Formats: sequence, C-alpha cells, structure tokens
Amino acid sequence: MQKDYIQVPGTVVEGHRVASGPSKEYPYSSLERQKPFFKAGGLDLDRFFTGTLNISIAPLRFEMVEPDFTFQQIAWTDLHPPEDFSFSPCRVRIQGEEYEGFVYYPHPETKIRDFQNPSVIEVITEKIPGMRYGAHLELSLDLSAIRIYSE
Repeated sequence: MQKDYIQVPGTVVEGHRVASGPSKEYPYSSLERQKPFFKAGGLDLDRFFTGTLNISIAPLRFEMVEPDFTFQQIAWTDLHPPEDFSFSPCRVRIQGEEYEGFVYYPHPETKIRDFQNPSVIEVITEKIPGMRYGAHLELSLDLSAIRIYSE
C-alpha cells in the first residue's frame, strides 16, 4: 500500500541526551539497550545511528495515531518500570540530501522521566554529516501514522 506523506519544516534542538548515552540518568545508551527488543519484534534499527534527532516542528504539534510498530512493556533497564514504544517511517531532508528513518515515540504514559515537548519529534536515522543544533530541515511524515495539528 502506498503511503501518503506530509512535509513539515523543523529545527534540530537539543534533547535529553539519553538515547546516545551515557547520561546522568543512565550509565549507557538507552537506545543501544532497547534495539535488541525492537529487532526481536521485527524492527531492525542496526543500520541507523544509535541516538535520536530531536526535531522541533513548533508551533505545530504531533500525535502518533497508527504506528507501523508498537512494542509494549519493554523492560530494557532495571532503573525503572517497562515502557511502551511506537515507530513510524519518516524521511529527513537537509541540504539536498534525503535520509530514511523512523519516528521514535516512547509513550509518555509509560515514561517516568525525560518527557518531550509535544512539538518535538524524535527521529532515528543514519548519521547525517555535519548535523548540528539549530539546523533547519524538512521532515516527511506518514499521514496515516501521525497527525499534525496546531495548538
């Protein structure tokens, strides 16, 4: 089935710095610990950078509505209870280059820390040369999976 994508402008912002880790919360990369669970469930993220791009689409917001993958009660650490995660394919376009990836969505109702602003979308993609905070890019999102709205 062909997917319909919406293009949304975004700006790279600093995140909580736990996905690529280590951080003050975790002595390891949270994403490195989570990837084997996702792979066992059919989503292989090994070709992507072990970290997330935090992309602000403000003043817009987003809601994950029909993700391609959802993983429930993933016990990836002994530091807090299990969490739920969802993923939707996306593309990042910057400086004339396009990179495939996934929107990475830790469900806020199962998180105990590091909550995201509803205008920030976390993306897992290939390592993008020269990526920096403040970079402007275009994010292509699957309309059947993600709803974009204004406040």
